[in-house]
Amino acid sequence: MLIIYIHGFGSSGFGAKAELFRYYFQSTQHKFIAPSLSYIPSLALKTLEEIINTSTEKIVLIGSSLGGFYSIYLAEQYHLKALLINPSLRPYETLSKVLGMQKNYYDGSLYEWRLEHIDELRKFEKNNITAELYMLLLQTGDETLDYTQAQKKFFDAKLFIEEGGTHSFEGVERYFEKISSFFTP
Repeated sequence: MLIIYIHGFGSSGFGAKAELFRYYFQSTQHKFIAPSLSYIPSLALKTLEEIINTSTEKIVLIGSSLGGFYSIYLAEQYHLKALLINPSLRPYETLSKVLGMQKNYYDGSLYEWRLEHIDELRKFEKNNITAELYMLLLQTGDETLDYTQAQKKFFDAKLFIEEGGTHSFEGVERYFEKISSFFTP
């Protein structure tokens, strides 16, 4: 099995959550990758689709925030299981508030987030979902996104909702065994 971790907006495949997952899955028989993706939505998804289309292994996804949005698109396109961590369901709304120059959290590089990127995001939205493909980790204290949107959309999926926390989802490592079980029933 190949586990693909999909990071959020302005992050990288070397962010704190990606590193926690990398360390955990190194102790299993599963392969784990966390590519650092382009900030341009269509390029990020092309990279992920190339990985999916060239792999000979079963693929599962872990997506955080914007990575959750991308994971929904890919899970529905390729019928893949996906763990969503505080997923962004309408990033074209939330990210329209940060147009202009942005800094990558990992390496400090600058990039320009433009209106055309917001328009690209709209093209990848999936309104109808296959609930059994998903496990969600939500924290009510998410300061960036309203967790109830994901709770409503994925009411039939495997949901874990914790009081408090943050957008980063504090203590994600407490769920590693449940995540592993979800991916390998």
